[in-house]
Amino acid sequence: MVPEEFTYAEAGVDRELRARSKAALNTLKQTYRFSKYGNVVQLPYGNIFPIDNRYLDFVIEGIGTKVLLAQLADKYDTIGIDGVAMAVNDVIRSGAKPLAVVDNIHAQVSDPHLIGELMKSIVKGAREAECIVPSGEIGDVAEIIRGVTEGKGFDMIFACIGELSKNEIVFGNNIKPGDVVIGLRSSGIHSNGISLARKVLFKQWGGKYEPHDIPDGLESELINEVLEPTKIYVKPVLNAAKEHKLKGLVHITGDAYLKFDRLMRFSKGIGFEFDNFKPQPIFGLIQETAPKVRGAITDDEMLRTFNMGWGFAVVADKTDKDVLIDGFRRDQVEAEQIGKVTDSRGIVALYQGKKIELKIVI
Repeated sequence: MVPEEFTYAEAGVDRELRARSKAALNTLKQTYRFSKYGNVVQLPYGNIFPIDNRYLDFVIEGIGTKVLLAQLADKYDTIGIDGVAMAVNDVIRSGAKPLAVVDNIHAQVSDPHLIGELMKSIVKGAREAECIVPSGEIGDVAEIIRGVTEGKGFDMIFACIGELSKNEIVFGNNIKPGDVVIGLRSSGIHSNGISLARKVLFKQWGGKYEPHDIPDGLESELINEVLEPTKIYVKPVLNAAKEHKLKGLVHITGDAYLKFDRLMRFSKGIGFEFDNFKPQPIFGLIQETAPKVRGAITDDEMLRTFNMGWGFAVVADKTDKDVLIDGFRRDQVEAEQIGKVTDSRGIVALYQGKKIELKIVI
């Protein structure tokens, strides 16, 4: 019997447990005293540290279970783009320009064809982000890694370092009610919510379809739709930052629109209201298919898990809205106002004719 509802937690990602686990990160503050050139600066989505008269932003990211889909398709020419994208898109949230990316591949077997294809895709991503890949690491760990296809199991982790000056830092601490939220179009599902999508869509994990099926509403095979690489936003966002004062930058990844609560911690008394979602057909397919195989996925669960059409967001003064949108479009990125800043101290979505309270702060 199919359960009434299916959630991200039931797919294997419990966001409440993860949030409690992240509290342990406060322990790392004990190391900040070793910063040789000044204080570590805490920002909404990470920290930066000084070196001489500049600051460095250093992040590490993964692709999660999207690697399983590459293995299922035996297709590895795009997955490295995802890894680069996840890292560089995180670095630019502070206003930093990515300088270099490094990768760590843990493989079941160091298959030359697999590694060669992964390297090609990493170069594609780095070229778009205009940063170097000076080094990396490949480890054979067959006792840890198991793949969908025997011998093709792997995992990928990416680190990126970026630099910025003090006057380029996006602190996220001067956001006011009336400011606008501009969304930059995603290329699809990107690299988040994959555990939920896999278990609804693919028979390999108890879902409905074979990888090469083309369900109604899609223009290509399902596996290719889900493997569409994460969009890289480095050039349009940094170009906008050169010309305008950006108040907040959000990479809409894990936890989706809940991520905006980080800005609420730095700019007190604000909230967010979103009223413009343009989910690609893949999102509708996930929600339509879920009740048939797993249980219904509610609208609020979709908005807490998936980017729903917008992969990155910029918070800015409303007087800058039109010129920012025009600039993004010149950089070949579709952009629209997707919401606004309120004084509600909560996060609200107006979706499918309903008001959905994603987060309320008492």
